Amino acid sequence: MNFLITGGTGFIGNQTVDFFSNQGHKITILVHKNKAIINKSNITVINNLSEIAAGFPIDIIINLAGTPISKKWTKSYKVELINSRINTTKNLINVISKLKNKPKLLISASAIGYYGSHNDNHPLTEDAKFHDGFTHQLCKAWENEAKEANKYGVRTCIARFGIVLGKNGGALEKMLLPFKLGLGGKIASGKQIFSWVHLEDVIRVFDFFITNKNTKGIYNVTAPAPVTNEEFTKALGKTLNRFTILGMPAFIIKILFGEMGEELLLKGQYVVPQRLIDAGFKFYYNNIDQALTMLINDRK
Repeated sequence: MNFLITGGTGFIGNQTVDFFSNQGHKITILVHKNKAIINKSNITVINNLSEIAAGFPIDIIINLAGTPISKKWTKSYKVELINSRINTTKNLINVISKLKNKPKLLISASAIGYYGSHNDNHPLTEDAKFHDGFTHQLCKAWENEAKEANKYGVRTCIARFGIVLGKNGGALEKMLLPFKLGLGGKIASGKQIFSWVHLEDVIRVFDFFITNKNTKGIYNVTAPAPVTNEEFTKALGKTLNRFTILGMPAFIIKILFGEMGEELLLKGQYVVPQRLIDAGFKFYYNNIDQALTMLINDRK
């Protein structure tokens, strides 16, 4: 099949490209910086969606474009967060509208930030109520753009990602050094929920969407067993054989990270992948100890 993958050189995108290219599929990657050097005959890199002509063969689109959200949200950075997601998705829909042969499937990224900040352990399924805030507004606008593909008869699956844990990037990579130095610890009370998912399961979800043609709509892409921040901290410390007694107070988080820290670090969401479970998807990584052990051991 012919794939178009936006954000294909990012943390999730890199391994997504590897997975599907190793299966022999033809991959076109959209990058917004200088063209990456990829030595595979079945991978093409483009810098602009305008390079895709009306007759270009595309069977599957995986839309992963987006500036990393885990930085301080200045006014200018908020604009970058919005534009990198919404404008790219809008441009993708424009490409779809002009293609002579429409793609079979659009998989478009979103995030559990759609639900806003929650301070309780009430499970959030795909139809749960949201709390308003920047992340909700961002994800809602992002998803609404992706849903426009339905107008052109394209089956659309929107993946609301939890915190993706994998090697060589993402949240775990940022945590490893302080934890290895014995400086890791819970954030504030540590009671906020940490809804996570292993990167390998993320890619398996993509494959599940492709092979199961009755899948469509919104899906929470999180492991079935969320943990608290304190539980995650203890699990990572145990895996690395390090103490985790140095916590970070809430006021320090607010000073260092502002609004981003308040929404993403001091609060959480107990998210459940109900629609994936109902559809028959089986997660390889169901508990945090298992996932961290595999990830840390793979790095050695």
